[in-house]
Amino acid sequence: MPDAEMLDELAALGPFFAVQAHAPTSEILAPWDSMAALVKDPQVLSNRVESVRSYLAAGSGRTSQELELRVAASVTHLGLAARLLSPALAMAVLHGTVLPWRLDRLRWQQVPGGMFPLSIALGQGHIGDVQTLADGLSDDVLHGALKDIELMVAEMSVSARVLRGNVASAVNGAVGALASARPECAPRARLLASALLERPPLLGSATHDGTGHGFRRRSCCLIYRAAPTGARAVCGDCVLGRG
Repeated sequence: MPDAEMLDELAALGPFFAVQAHAPTSEILAPWDSMAALVKDPQVLSNRVESVRSYLAAGSGRTSQELELRVAASVTHLGLAARLLSPALAMAVLHGTVLPWRLDRLRWQQVPGGMFPLSIALGQGHIGDVQTLADGLSDDVLHGALKDIELMVAEMSVSARVLRGNVASAVNGAVGALASARPECAPRARLLASALLERPPLLGSATHDGTGHGFRRRSCCLIYRAAPTGARAVCGDCVLGRG
């Protein structure tokens, strides 16, 4: 169960790791909302995708309608995956615990961008060694909250291969940021990442050597299709990259 010191420690890692905590039965008051709205009300996810679509289009000199919906949907999914996985993985690495990260236990504030305020319900979760923690993250985050979101995003013509790659990229990104901020935790973080990448649903979604330097996803998040005309912009871990 997170205390104030633990929450401060997560926040010190960066905005993608920051999380608040609330009592499971407490009233939801504005500006907070349940993250379950993302899958219970299709308009909530649609609005977020359209917001990302407008942002990407503006950066590439296009109108929103000129930018493919599936590109914005994939980038939105990647942002959601990174925001949910980062604090969950850091809590597992730093404190050996995984709380139930189901959407109905999570609350958020629907602000633009990937670093929206996030709050987790207090409660008991998985505690144990790396494999036990990987089980918890896989059950509650990969097969839980993110699977629910994935099913919705897939309806926007984003393939399962791309979505799995997005999650794998989010795992690697979270571990890289954590290892940079807390080098003494890097070995444990990379062991946990490897345990996640070597099991379904992420098995086969990326190549990696366990060091944090050899990661490359086997799909593309599609953001290169939002690059300005003539530009070849791909992410550092993209299958389309060179080297």
